[in-house]
Amino acid sequence: MIRLEQLSREFEVGDQRVQALRSIDLEIESGDYVAIMGPSGSGKSTLLHILGLLDRPSGGKYWLDDQRVGRLSDLEQARVRSEKIGFVFQFFHLVGRLTAAQNIDLPMMLAGLPPAERKQRVKQALEAFGIADRADHRPDQLSGGQRQRVAIARATIMRPSLLLADEPTGNLDRATGWEVVGLLEKLREAGLTLLVVTHDPEIGSRAARRVRLVDGEIVEDARR
Repeated sequence: MIRLEQLSREFEVGDQRVQALRSIDLEIESGDYVAIMGPSGSGKSTLLHILGLLDRPSGGKYWLDDQRVGRLSDLEQARVRSEKIGFVFQFFHLVGRLTAAQNIDLPMMLAGLPPAERKQRVKQALEAFGIADRADHRPDQLSGGQRQRVAIARATIMRPSLLLADEPTGNLDRATGWEVVGLLEKLREAGLTLLVVTHDPEIGSRAARRVRLVDGEIVEDARR
């Protein structure tokens, strides 16, 4: 599903160039469950953003489903992202003025899906994630766990094949964090490919595969 060859990413910080990723070679099969781990500043989130087509590499090649997506135009990347990729963030990134139902509906509205289909999918998602009674609540009226459930529902409402989660439990208490992990794992069991960036070794140990980065390089790639 994913293939990276000699992927690199550089940033300019003042008059210096910082190498965030160095010559990354990585293959991930469809349906895999991968934890991306490493210390702060190791390149984990940078890698996830490139995989999610939220950033472009400075060098190297990226294939997604046998398509060379790294060299697509911004518009073409947006279409692939809409059709194939869901992204869950640590800080939820919900639209504050919209209700839970409207936040979940947003990707479908932007993609131009018919209103009747959107309404039915939103209803199903709210029920599936246990937040049907919070459909008309705005994010500031929801708990952290409820906001993350809305965020996961929004990330998967377009039925992507790849779900990327960047520290999805980092802003939650322990018990709620484990509930969110359970939701993500159920989605993986239903057929999604799941990549999770995490500092938590317990969460990392649950993944089928653990990829560890240090200073922008892969230093460990192990299966459980």
